[in-house]
Amino acid sequence: MTKRTSAKYKIDRRMGENIWGRPKSPVNRREYGPGQHGQRRKAKISDFGLQLRAKQKLKGYYGDLTEKQFRRIFSEAERVKGDTGENLIGLLERRLDAVVYRAKFVPTVFAARQFVNHGHVTVNGKKVNIPSYRVKEGDVIEVRQKSKQMALVLEAAQLPERDVPDYLDVDHSKMTATFVRAPGLSDVPYPVLMEPNLVVEFYAKN
Repeated sequence: MTKRTSAKYKIDRRMGENIWGRPKSPVNRREYGPGQHGQRRKAKISDFGLQLRAKQKLKGYYGDLTEKQFRRIFSEAERVKGDTGENLIGLLERRLDAVVYRAKFVPTVFAARQFVNHGHVTVNGKKVNIPSYRVKEGDVIEVRQKSKQMALVLEAAQLPERDVPDYLDVDHSKMTATFVRAPGLSDVPYPVLMEPNLVVEFYAKN
C-alpha cells in the first residue's frame, strides 16, 4: 500500500484535475487546491514547474508511487531502445496493479494495489501478490476463484466511466485478462493529458 492512500483526493485537487476521471472527484466541485492557501490566485508556472507537475501527475496516477520507485522505472525506460517517454508509459502499464485496474477488476488503482497485495490475483495460474510485478505479452491475469464474487469486483466491471483498452483481452465472465502488448502513450485511456516528454525533460535537468 502507498503511504498516502487516504489522501488520494488531495492528489486530484493538488493537480487541479480529475486525473482518474472519477465522478466523486472533489475537482468536480472545487477548482482550487487543498489547504488554507488553495484559493490563492495562481502564478504563471515556470518550465521547471510544468515538468515537475507532469511527473507528479503521472506518479500520482499509478497510486502515488514513491520517488524511488518512479525513478527506477524511468532509468529502465532510458536504457531501452526507442523513445524514453513512450517506454516509460509501457513499463508503467505493465505493472500488475495497473493491469488489474485497466481490466476493470477493481474500481481504483489504489484498490488494485491492495487487491494484488492480498493475494486475489494469479498470473498464468500462479498466485502473485506483488503489485509492481511486471507482466509480459501473452500473460494471463485472473481473479482467483474465491474472489470473483467480491462486491468490489462485481461493481468495478459495471463502471461506466472506464473502457478496457485494446492491449488487454478481457473476459469478465471468467474474470481473466490477457496482456496482448505493451502500449504507447496514445493507446492508454488517460482521462487527462499526460506528458511523459516533460518527465524526460525534468530528469534530464535534475
